[in-house]
Amino acid sequence: MLLFDSHCHFDFEAFDNDRESLWHACNKRGVRYLIIPGVAPEQWQKADDVARAYNNIYIGVGLHPWWVEKMLAPENIENYLADIKTKLSANISLEKCVAVGECGLDAFIETPMQLQQQVLDVHLQLAQEIAMPLIIHCRKGHNELFVQLSKYNLPAGGVIHAFSGSYELAARYWSMGFRLGIGGTITYERANKTREAVKKLPLESLLLETDAPDMPLQGRQGQRNTPESISDIAHTLAELRYESLEKIATQTTLNSKTLFKIKH
Repeated sequence: MLLFDSHCHFDFEAFDNDRESLWHACNKRGVRYLIIPGVAPEQWQKADDVARAYNNIYIGVGLHPWWVEKMLAPENIENYLADIKTKLSANISLEKCVAVGECGLDAFIETPMQLQQQVLDVHLQLAQEIAMPLIIHCRKGHNELFVQLSKYNLPAGGVIHAFSGSYELAARYWSMGFRLGIGGTITYERANKTREAVKKLPLESLLLETDAPDMPLQGRQGQRNTPESISDIAHTLAELRYESLEKIATQTTLNSKTLFKIKH
């Protein structure tokens, strides 16, 4: 039984002391594939170094909303956006890169939404030009995101990372060619809306993810999350859908391989 963690910050400092032994432990539990999302230009090289050091680890290249400049003067915005596009274009050809992102919109941070949207446009344009899937972060900005996505032809689609919304919201993304990243949220009994959504969505629309070292599962708050927990998320999804763990593992791994064009 093979499992795929489609979103894990395995390059972060939290894993520097035990990365090799942890990946070995993951492999023993069936977690054999992993995507490290990009968050900022200064992080991309380390992510690629980690990915090249291990089998079946891949990366995305993107600028996460949290790393967008907050106090950028208006007269500098065009240069800033041009610099982002140049850096993305130069790094998208890294050996293990399979996605554009993590990029998106976040209404909970100080960075102006208009600037976030301009930065996201750079990613969407690139994904359209090179037909590469997107990894999208969105918190309380779904209406704005739908408007922005509708302006582009995105042949490779993408994934809405850390999905925690309703069935109706998920179905709309799925109809636009985006899968849903399902993580530790579904292990919390209070997450009724999302738990109900994953029961009804086509299994073909779902990817498993941990967002480790963040987003710990229920009962593990305050602890470091790791990609090992993908097997527990798969188990919870199987219980919610009344399907076998083997079916969940097989289909979600296939979904991730298909989206990110991984052929082995």
